[in-house]
Amino acid sequence: MCNALRAAERSALYVAAVETLARLHSVDVASLGLAGYGKGAGYSKRQVSTWTKQYRASAHRSIPAMDELSDWLSNNLPSGDNEVTLVHGDFRIDNLIFHPTEARVLAVLDWELSTTGQPTADLAYFLMPHYCPSHLGVISTLGIPPPGDLISIYCRCRGLPPSLPHQNFFIALAMFKMASIAQVPTRDPRADEGARYLQTAALRFLQSPRGHAVLQQVKEFMRQHVLPAQQVSPHHIEINTGPGVAKARAAGLWNLFLPAVSGLSQVDYSYIAEETGRCFFAPEVFNCQAPDSGNMEVLHLYGSEEQKKQWLEPLLRGEMRSCFCMTEPDVASSDATNMQCTLQKDNGHYIINGKKWWSSGAGNSVCKIAVVMCRNKTADPNNRHGQHSMILVPMDTPGVRKIRALTVFGADDAHHGGHLEVHFDNVRVPASNILLGEGRGFEIAQGRLGPGRLHHCMRAVGLAEHALELLCQRSASRQTFGKELYHHEVVAHWIAESRIAIEQTRLLALHAAHTLDTKGNKAARKQIGMIKVAAGRMATKVVDCAIQVHGGAGVSDDFPLAQMYAYARTLRLADGPDEVHLSSIAQMELRDQLRRTAAKL
Repeated sequence: MCNALRAAERSALYVAAVETLARLHSVDVASLGLAGYGKGAGYSKRQVSTWTKQYRASAHRSIPAMDELSDWLSNNLPSGDNEVTLVHGDFRIDNLIFHPTEARVLAVLDWELSTTGQPTADLAYFLMPHYCPSHLGVISTLGIPPPGDLISIYCRCRGLPPSLPHQNFFIALAMFKMASIAQVPTRDPRADEGARYLQTAALRFLQSPRGHAVLQQVKEFMRQHVLPAQQVSPHHIEINTGPGVAKARAAGLWNLFLPAVSGLSQVDYSYIAEETGRCFFAPEVFNCQAPDSGNMEVLHLYGSEEQKKQWLEPLLRGEMRSCFCMTEPDVASSDATNMQCTLQKDNGHYIINGKKWWSSGAGNSVCKIAVVMCRNKTADPNNRHGQHSMILVPMDTPGVRKIRALTVFGADDAHHGGHLEVHFDNVRVPASNILLGEGRGFEIAQGRLGPGRLHHCMRAVGLAEHALELLCQRSASRQTFGKELYHHEVVAHWIAESRIAIEQTRLLALHAAHTLDTKGNKAARKQIGMIKVAAGRMATKVVDCAIQVHGGAGVSDDFPLAQMYAYARTLRLADGPDEVHLSSIAQMELRDQLRRTAAKL
C-alpha cells in the first residue's frame, strides 16, 4: 500500500508511526505488569554483546569491519544507560498496520525481540533507512520526513528536548544488528552484499563521543548565530564574523581543525567541516578558515619553537591572519617543479625573487605572514623533489608588493581574505625563517595539503547539502505547465541523483579521514586524491542542477548559488587540478594491483 501513496500521504503515515513509537515508550511498564519483562538498565551493553555473539556464531570467520565496529561500540557505550521503557526491538514501517483511510496506526506486529530497556535504540532502528546510501536517492522524493523532523515529533510527544542523545552510537548499533543478522548463511548473494554494505555504512559513524558532542554544539551555534547572519548579509563577512567570533571562542568552538589543540580526530572534524560548509564565512567564526588552518598546521608540525611563538600562537588566538603563496602566473603550476620564484642564501639571510598569484588570504587587512614556496638556486638539479623550500615572509618586509586582487568568474572572492598576485623583489628575511630546512618544501606541502584537501572536500559536501535544500524548496514552491517542478521527471531525477552523489562523496571523505587517523598522511594519499576529484565534481553538478531549477534567479545575487558554483568549480583547480590527482590515483592503483598480484604468486 505504501508504494502507491502520494508523497503527502506517505509523510502522514511516517508521522503517525513515530507518534505511536513515542506513545509505546511512554507507557508505565509496571502498571502493565511488565516490571520483570527483560533485564532493564544496561540495555546497550547487552545489545552489543548479544549481536557480537550472533555475528561470530553465524559468520564462521573474522570480518575486520565487524570486529572494528564491535570494538568501537563496546568502547563508546553511552553513559547513564539507565532509562527503561518497553522496547519493541524491530519497530519499522512494515511491522505496522495502518487504518485504510486515515493516517493512524491500528496495530504493531512482530514482538519477538521486545524487552525493556533503552528507547533510543528503537527510535534509531526506525530511522536507520535515512542513513543508508542505497535508500537516500529516493527517500527525499517519496515524501518521507527527514530524520530531524521525526526526532522532533518523537521528542515533542514524550516531552523531551528535541535531540537524539548518542545518535551516532545507536544508529551504528542498529546497522551492526542488521549486519549481524545478515551473516546467517544463505545461498542468496544479495544477502552477503547487504551484510558488507551494512558493515561499511555503520563504520561511517565511528565518531568519538567528544566529536559528536562538539558537532552538536557547532550545529546549534550555526543555527543561532551564523545562518541568520548569512541571510541578513551573505556577502559581507566583515559584518557577520565579528560578534560571532567572540561567541564561538567563549563557547570553546575554536581551532577545531587541529587535533593537537582540539582533541578531535579527522573523522570528528570532517563532520564539523561539513556543517560549516553550509555558509561561506562560517569557518572564520571558528578560526578554521583556509589558508590559515593549513598554515597553522604547517607551523605546528614543522615550525621551530621560535617560529611557533612568533607566528603560530597569534594565529591560534585569532589575532592575525596569514596567506599561502605557491602558484605562479608565468608557469604551469599544476606541475609544482616548474616554479621560478627563487631562494638564495646570503650569509644569515635568504633573498627571495619571483611572482606568485592566487595567494589565498593575502587580501585580508590583518594578514601579517606569508608561507612562500621557492626553488633553491643552489639545489641539485637531479633531485626533482628536493629543490624547493618553504619560508616565512612577513608581509611588511621591503620588496613584498601586492599587485592586484583576482576575481573568480568576474566577482570578488573575498570570503577568506581574497586572492592576490604578490611579487617578491629582492625580499630579504632571516635564515631562521626557513621551515624545516632547505629542500624540504615538497615534504611540507604533502603534510599541509592532505588534511587541508579533506577539509575543503567536506565543506563542499555541506555546500552541496545546502544547494540541494534550495533545489527542493524551489521545486516545491514553483509550478510550470500545471504542476510543481518536482513532479517533472527530470527535476525529480536531479533531486535523487544529487542525494546519491552527496552520500557517496561523504562516505568517501569519511574513509579518507579514517585512513588519515589510523595510518597517516602518506597512507591516505590515494583516498585524499579520490575525494579531491569526487567532491569538486559532485558539488559542481549539484549546484548546477539547483541553478537550473531556480532559472534566472539562480545566477543572480538573490540566492547564494552563483557564489556556490564559483567555489565548487574552483575546487577542481585549487590544491591541484583533477587531472593531476587522476594520474596519481592511477599510478597508486596500478602499484597496489601489481603488489597484490605478486603476493599471490
